[in-house]
Amino acid sequence: MNTKQDQLPTPSQSQQSQNDFTKISVGIVGGTGYTGVELVRLLVRHSAAEIKVLTSRTEAGTRVDAMFPSLRGLTDIEFSGNAADELAECDVVFFATPHGVAMNQARELLAHDVKVIDLAADFRLQDTAEFEKWYGMPHACPDLLAESVYGLPEINREKIKSARIIGNPGCYPTTVQLGLLPLIQSEQKLFDPASIIVDAKSGVSGAGRKAEVGILFSEAGDNLKAYAVKGHRHHPEIVQGLNAMRGGQAVATAFDKLTFVPHLVPMIRGMLSTIYVRLTEAGCAADLQTLFEQQYQNEPFVDVMPFGSLPETRSVRGSNHLRIALHRPNNGDLLVILVIQDNLVKGAAGQAVQNMNLMFGLPESMGLDVVPLLP
Repeated sequence: MNTKQDQLPTPSQSQQSQNDFTKISVGIVGGTGYTGVELVRLLVRHSAAEIKVLTSRTEAGTRVDAMFPSLRGLTDIEFSGNAADELAECDVVFFATPHGVAMNQARELLAHDVKVIDLAADFRLQDTAEFEKWYGMPHACPDLLAESVYGLPEINREKIKSARIIGNPGCYPTTVQLGLLPLIQSEQKLFDPASIIVDAKSGVSGAGRKAEVGILFSEAGDNLKAYAVKGHRHHPEIVQGLNAMRGGQAVATAFDKLTFVPHLVPMIRGMLSTIYVRLTEAGCAADLQTLFEQQYQNEPFVDVMPFGSLPETRSVRGSNHLRIALHRPNNGDLLVILVIQDNLVKGAAGQAVQNMNLMFGLPESMGLDVVPLLP
């Protein structure tokens, strides 16, 4: 049996040399997709984690570095097929799988004292009716959903530390919630919550590693298009998160009027969300730049740039950083919030590793100090 949580370091031990940590035994279910291989990329250099199991229904017996040559020299692990017994011996299992997989395996893993981090949507939406509406399936374990924690560290850090199940946030919801958090948590009414418009754009990797006409090179290249304009499954997740920030106050219902329009842009990875909100008189008079800087001054992965900056997706490529910049055109009552991240890292695998670090009492940035790639 591999090590379990009671043998892992406590937060008070976080000043140790990173090489002194007892290794966390990691399983990854679904290792052939973009988020799966991104988890492998981050975890093979993580000082306190060791990948023990990497599953794939179709690639069992294949070495991961044969499929992904970027990992040559870093790991010799092979994909496993049916690995239920091996997964039950891990300390934590990540699900980089389609929606509906984690919720059908979580109970058995929890029974073996294995923590679960799901990168799909099984443990994001607390309303099971909403989940069924947007994902087309009934929830398999509502009782476990009720105890799960939404894995956005900048909001739920303390809850994440003691969680058994994490619902890793969606990529778009991460940008929108962190872009609006300082305004929503202010004691003053700084903006009209019914005025929010989110114009979001993502690279093609957000659609996953699959054969689909709309994401073929000749279809997505040299092209820009909106999609899911009538409604996107991340909309209820965003609204749920914004409501939670307000603590159930009456104004929260206005977030239901939020307009969210995603777009597909012809690049591999990267995400930019442009958020428009109408300021109140108090908002116009407030020092919003200072408000944002103070909110995130101690956050290792959120960078509030100087007022009027123009963040570029390439400035976060391959990293777990999210950057925010504020604009007020003509110094009017419209606030424009620009938020960028790498959709595969802070928008998926990097945030999942950040959650793992918190769950096991490790330094939050461990394994995530990756300098963005430029150009």
